[in-house]
Amino acid sequence: MSAETDPMTTDAIEECWREIGVSGDRSCPELDEHLHCRNCPTHAQIARKLLDRPLPPGYRDAWTQHFAKRDEKAPEGEEIDSVLIFRIGEEWLGLPAAICREIAEPRPVHSLPHRRSEAVRGIVNVRGELLICISLPALLGIGAISSSGGAERIAVFPRLIVTGEEARHVAFAVDEVHGLHGYRAHERGAVPATVGRSAASVVATMIPWNGRAVGCLDAGRLLDLIDRSIA
Repeated sequence: MSAETDPMTTDAIEECWREIGVSGDRSCPELDEHLHCRNCPTHAQIARKLLDRPLPPGYRDAWTQHFAKRDEKAPEGEEIDSVLIFRIGEEWLGLPAAICREIAEPRPVHSLPHRRSEAVRGIVNVRGELLICISLPALLGIGAISSSGGAERIAVFPRLIVTGEEARHVAFAVDEVHGLHGYRAHERGAVPATVGRSAASVVATMIPWNGRAVGCLDAGRLLDLIDRSIA
């Protein structure tokens, strides 16, 4: 039952995930549809209310002091770069956060007549805006998007990522989105020779993450490559 139709109060269901959800006895009927509490509208609405509640005394000062502390592992004055980590096939990539506009659920892709590039799949409607949908695997010459997340992943949710600068917005589908990740300059590594030519021209550096090597895309090179594929 969604939050809009549930007659129970927020206080009564604020920990439903601990009682009948994935952390409880898993008797919630919504699990059949949503697989996990984090995908349920009720869970999302409660989360928004928790985020909107007033800050407790001292909360802001405590976190200010926490983030003001210098990372002892990092050289003096080293800045943090942020990327959105996502997966296509078996490849984990990082999109610079500065050009990440939105993460949306998959949309139907409407084909374009007389298209000349395999990298252009068609157009998608994202909140009323028609965007060109590209195929990042075709653009970078990497493995195609898989329909299954593999046996080690219980539930994987494909997503549509909207990227670009100002009026240059396009979308592309990915198999899975991890989220934002910050890294420092001393963590950057060289792009291996095994990376394909097209991908190597866009991947700026490799960073370690969760025991994997993630290829961080260069924002300018990626957008230029997208523009050339669309032209």
